[in-house]
Amino acid sequence: MPSNQNIGFFVTGTDTEVGKTIVSGALLLLLQKKYSQVIGYKPVVAGVTIIDGQLQNEDLVTLTRASNHPAAKDITNICPYVLEVPSAPHLVADKNQIELDYTKMLNGFRNLEKQTDAIIVEGVGGFRVPFHQNKDSADFAKDIGLPVILVVGMRLGCINHALLTIESVLNRGLILAGWVANTIGPMNLIDENIQSLRQLIKAPLLGTIPHLNPELASTPYTLKALETVANYIHLPE
Repeated sequence: MPSNQNIGFFVTGTDTEVGKTIVSGALLLLLQKKYSQVIGYKPVVAGVTIIDGQLQNEDLVTLTRASNHPAAKDITNICPYVLEVPSAPHLVADKNQIELDYTKMLNGFRNLEKQTDAIIVEGVGGFRVPFHQNKDSADFAKDIGLPVILVVGMRLGCINHALLTIESVLNRGLILAGWVANTIGPMNLIDENIQSLRQLIKAPLLGTIPHLNPELASTPYTLKALETVANYIHLPE
């Protein structure tokens, strides 16, 4: 972990739409119980919608709500690239003739790292999402060097997705600090699946999030939703 940073984690997922954002927000709230200046960061997002009368990205609104560092009030501080269309970032960028500058993404993180006591970096989609310049989100995770927290979306196929993701994380010399089981819908034998994952993953289960009611599950997530999820998970020791 960087010497000038008290604590930080990189949050990735077994796929897109598995709960990285709500887990990231909940972790930010948990960190605020121990650290005074806490912030979230995301290198790139794709997809905007009308929120409070403005075109905004739901993930970034959530990270802003969960952060207590003043830099989070300016979206450009917590995410250097906000793309309009919800799709793979490199494809949207290509279509709009935008070059996703990898160095700019890294510098955005490092600038916040110097200003804050604790930081949560939310990944993009799954662990290996292409950027430009022959770089992807796994390269980004390796270069910032933070311990990884994996969000496992509990659905058919999640064991395979989790183990492949973990293999990719460990192959890059990164530490898997823990994983979260997120109930994203009905699943047969969910308890048995979680137990299998506990046996197969050599990192602690940080919590199991139950299926949330529609009010809490609506995005961008409210502080109430993040506080609810924070009650089901804990920080790595």
